Amino acid sequence: MMPRIMVIDDDPITLKRLRRIIEKQGYKVSSYTNPLAALKQMEAHHYHLVITDVKMPGMGGMDLLINVKTHSSTTEVILMTGYASIDKAIEATREGAFYYLEKPFTPEQFLKTVKKALNRLQFYKESKRINGAKGKVSDLPVIIGKSPKIRDIETLIHQIAPTDCSVLITGDSGTGKELVARSIHALSHRAKGPFVPANCGAFNETLLDNELFGHEKGAFTGAVDKKIGLLEVADKGTIFLDEIGEMPHSMQVKLLRVLQEKELMRVGGNRTISVDLRLVSATSKNLKAEVAAGMFRKDMYYRINVVNIKMPSLKERPEDIPLLAYHIIKRLNQNTDRTINFISSRAMALLTGYAFPGNVRELENILERAAAISQGHEICARDLPPDLTELELHTYQPPKDYRMTLAELEKDYITHLLKNTNHTKAKTAEILGIDRASLWRKIKKLGLD
Repeated sequence: MMPRIMVIDDDPITLKRLRRIIEKQGYKVSSYTNPLAALKQMEAHHYHLVITDVKMPGMGGMDLLINVKTHSSTTEVILMTGYASIDKAIEATREGAFYYLEKPFTPEQFLKTVKKALNRLQFYKESKRINGAKGKVSDLPVIIGKSPKIRDIETLIHQIAPTDCSVLITGDSGTGKELVARSIHALSHRAKGPFVPANCGAFNETLLDNELFGHEKGAFTGAVDKKIGLLEVADKGTIFLDEIGEMPHSMQVKLLRVLQEKELMRVGGNRTISVDLRLVSATSKNLKAEVAAGMFRKDMYYRINVVNIKMPSLKERPEDIPLLAYHIIKRLNQNTDRTINFISSRAMALLTGYAFPGNVRELENILERAAAISQGHEICARDLPPDLTELELHTYQPPKDYRMTLAELEKDYITHLLKNTNHTKAKTAEILGIDRASLWRKIKKLGLD
């Protein structure tokens, strides 16, 4: 079915330009300069995608977004604004906006955003078809983020999920590799089959062999019953092998045969068992370097790396931190009796300025701790770990687009330290590497008292 698209902007020239961009792609578009008239039309007919300006007379884009989502939660909404801010972007995302597009933008940027929104709609449609659920898409894996790298990964997942090719997901620990694997499975024709995860680094060679291939009764001392291995359990579904770079050579040979011949033999068995499965694997190692060093089999590497998905670290996509943070808070609220509604602006600034060596998993741990010790319905800076607040003390960014004199820079930096130490002069002097008397003289000289 051709998606129904509506564009709303009180500027007729802009409206005509945007409509032409979309129609050139073969889509049908309704356009309105009056948001109230547009809303009335949406109440009478379902629209798949709504693209609206934020600043408009009669009804603003945020109010329109809330009304659209109230009537149709499956309609995607793209907000356009020339007054973008991170707070407004967070608010828009919390209300259900697909994207917060900052003006001015090029036709290419606009069209790319529209296509990604339509891809998301196709994702929901396909998910419902596969899972047989009527609108219950919230149970499916959700990849949170609006950064270009995450959007590109979502697009790639949609492209490869319907195929049966092997996928290798690479990236640092805590970047969400298993979430991507589950998304691939959920969108594939194997979605009704099992998704079976296994960590290759959690077992020694003998235990991993038994875990993956199973064993026959009496295969070894203690084998009092037959055991079905995880590869056999994954028949008609997907096997996810995490940290596959830790797999011993001998196990790689056995797994390679399963992938090529689609059959396996249990430990102690004398007959082959047919299996039909898809392999999705993950590693935090550089497998190409491991192959060059003889630590990983070359034939195995090429067999599992048909498609590679490189997961970015959280440091590479700081614009996703607010979205992830509120998503995590929402989940924590559902699993506990706490109700956290907000993250203060200073706390969010600390989070977005932190490097997160532990990636999304570390963000989850930090917010779980903060939610546990928070004294109200808001996470404040004091609820975050001390090393984040210490980082703020030592991190100073001078004003952008302004060339400061040395005296101005010194005054601005000391002001920054005093503010973030609650005017504790001993702590400020310690960071500056001077004694308190010298700091006192500087404060007098610079007029900071």
